[in-house]
Amino acid sequence: MDDFSAALTSCDREPIHIPGAIQPFGVMLIVDDQDVVVGEAGSPVAVLGESLERLIGKPGSAIAPGLPASGILVVGEVSFNGGIKDCVAYRSGAHLVVELTDKTPGEMLDAAFLAQIETLGGWLEQSTNLEDLSTQAAKVFQELTGYSRVMVYRFIDGDAGVVLGESISDDSSSFLNHHFPASDIPKQARALYVRNKVRVIADVHYTPAPVRSASTDLSEIDMSDSTVRSVSPVHLQYLKNMGVGASASMSIVNDNMLWGLIACHHHEPRPMSLTTRLACQAVASALARQVKARDDRQLFRERIRLRGQEDVVVARLGSDERLVDFFAGSGNELAGLLQADGFAAVQGKDLFCIGKCPAEAQVRAVAEFVREPGAIRPIVTSSLGGMLPEAKVYADVASGLLAVTMSTEVPTILMWFRAEQLQVVKWAGNPHKDVAHSPDAQLQPRTSFEAWSESVKGRSSEWTHAEVESAQRIVRLMLEARNNRRMRQLNRELTTSLRENQILVEQKDYLLKEVNHRVQNSLSLVAAFLRMQGRTAGPEAREQLEAAEQRLMAVGLVHRRLYQDDSVRVVDLSRYLTELVAELQTSLDDGWSDTLETDLAPVLISTDRAVRVGLVVNELITNATKYAYDGRPGPLHIRLDQFRDSLRLVVSDRGKGPAAETQGTGFGSRMLASLVQTLSGTIEREDNRPGLKVSLTAPVMEPMPVTPDPD
Repeated sequence: MDDFSAALTSCDREPIHIPGAIQPFGVMLIVDDQDVVVGEAGSPVAVLGESLERLIGKPGSAIAPGLPASGILVVGEVSFNGGIKDCVAYRSGAHLVVELTDKTPGEMLDAAFLAQIETLGGWLEQSTNLEDLSTQAAKVFQELTGYSRVMVYRFIDGDAGVVLGESISDDSSSFLNHHFPASDIPKQARALYVRNKVRVIADVHYTPAPVRSASTDLSEIDMSDSTVRSVSPVHLQYLKNMGVGASASMSIVNDNMLWGLIACHHHEPRPMSLTTRLACQAVASALARQVKARDDRQLFRERIRLRGQEDVVVARLGSDERLVDFFAGSGNELAGLLQADGFAAVQGKDLFCIGKCPAEAQVRAVAEFVREPGAIRPIVTSSLGGMLPEAKVYADVASGLLAVTMSTEVPTILMWFRAEQLQVVKWAGNPHKDVAHSPDAQLQPRTSFEAWSESVKGRSSEWTHAEVESAQRIVRLMLEARNNRRMRQLNRELTTSLRENQILVEQKDYLLKEVNHRVQNSLSLVAAFLRMQGRTAGPEAREQLEAAEQRLMAVGLVHRRLYQDDSVRVVDLSRYLTELVAELQTSLDDGWSDTLETDLAPVLISTDRAVRVGLVVNELITNATKYAYDGRPGPLHIRLDQFRDSLRLVVSDRGKGPAAETQGTGFGSRMLASLVQTLSGTIEREDNRPGLKVSLTAPVMEPMPVTPDPD
């Protein structure tokens, strides 16, 4: 492990969610279930052992019912120690945590303030592109916060960040278009930014106020949702090294993914009221929606552009007798379709190359490397040398690769190459300096933020999601065109042979139908056996047998889908889930047909993973119908989206919420956990306010193994 990686690993291990202290601009009261304050931090008066109601005029029993499963509840104004404070509360383990901060005189959430927020939001809608949107957003947040330097910071590949927009009101240095290394915002900090979307450091020179308690040790209480949590000393020194006196950050979150941050800096200490924090959070959410809308529009336009060019490529395909003849008239268009510098195709011993490509032996080596995985999913990289070490020697012509295997009699591997694109990246300081020399070394923040440029080699421009989709589609269109042409040729020259072949095809279809019928009969027999056993079984066993029958139905459905489709390796997950949900509805009360809704985006996925996702959906729907509404019909929404190379499945209801869900060690729970693990995914449960929302995030395809670099 090099020095940079060691420092990054050390930062990622720092437990920033349990600092054991708060910033002194607030007061923290930790309350037990008897409404007694058992811990505190930052209080100017003695509070331990006192009742919460006596201290702020509201008992914990009046606050606790409104607490969300994650995040804060805004309690409002309370009186504490002779003054008016803003009050928020959240749950941390078995304790209720109440936080009090000073209220800015005259500031309130009135009509004038809401009108100001509406005006600021209008500024964002008037922007013309992402850079303009980022600049407008920086001005909006500067107007809200009064901080002297506000930056819109976007995360890019490798979790590094780049400043897209900036607004400066004094002589602060500019970081516009500067990159910041991933180590500046460690992994656990990025996770907290998704959960706690606004963080304020009113004075970087503050002295932490430790958590104190009378008996129970509360020094490691979880402060993930805290508004006054003390931050890492490493980060405080980092800000001091930048010459920053106060800092505030607002998260830009899309589909529970951290897209970027609004970073606010000020030379002098500057607190931020609860009202302003809430306004910033609302505007940050509006900005996130604007970013997503622009990304969706850009993707739509690019898809339309590519569709038209795909038609031109297919129209210029030649005879399929030889590989060179097949691509002779369309090679240039194929390369231009995906803005590649070169295009190559390999089929057995035949090879076709056009544009800038590696040598023949090197092209064949790449084709062999991607042949099998390319039949499952496109192989996409902007740094081929990192995936295939021997490719480093020809990185100047082939740093980027997009490869797909076409399922012809002899597999045809199509490869688009992009040449190395030397990039000069401007960093805010040298990212390779000021790092620890071992994972156990004391963490030291960077000390220099002077502009530092680095030439990046061995990388091409990135392939877009629309380009990857187009590569998959053009392969399908070429295969269809090739097959259609071959059929016409056979119709002209081999009528007799075609008739014989047709007989063989009919025989094959008959055999396939026979196999399909036998498989379906076997599945039906097992299902009937389960139903028969259920009639004489006890209530608990009957419930387990019915669940097993539903799981069997999910497997049977994908088998029928495979038989009906041409492809036996890849299916449209949205189509499969639509039919699965329809089948499940037949076993539910008729009222569910009006309350169960689906919003499923097309996602191409391997059949084995489709079965596993279908079983997950089966379990989640079963749990929702059983626990959310006590078996009665109620609103149930199933959503499927694709985010880059990951799918996100969300099943949400408006029922009783997390407390109603059975979290035992039953077979269903264990099977659900096992399915998520085999998908290399994660599953999250959160309060839907009301109800429960369960989210599955998993790669669309199994991660591809990477060949280790012998160096």
